[in-house]
Amino acid sequence: MRAIEELEGALDRSIEMSHRMKQRIAELREARAAGTPLRETVPRESRPLLVQLLTESGNLLQSYGTRVRRTEARALYREGLTMDEIARLFGVTRQRVSALLRDPRE
Repeated sequence: MRAIEELEGALDRSIEMSHRMKQRIAELREARAAGTPLRETVPRESRPLLVQLLTESGNLLQSYGTRVRRTEARALYREGLTMDEIARLFGVTRQRVSALLRDPRE
């Protein structure tokens, strides 16, 4: 449950970043509509830049998503599901499930 709770916190941060990205998109649209080129708009953009927020958000979800997949795969395996069954549930290969189960990082 801890992995899921931590994912929930990451999702909250991701939602906040999404709101900031939408704000930046609106600002970029406004600037373009006013005829301001990107070479002038982007350097004046407050930090983090839109592209930085996008990268950070993606990395955040990838990191916590991996942890949840690994934790859930291990729990299902302990409860008796086979690697093939978990692979079908997750929509991945049996080899990927095997990697999730043996990953020593956790």
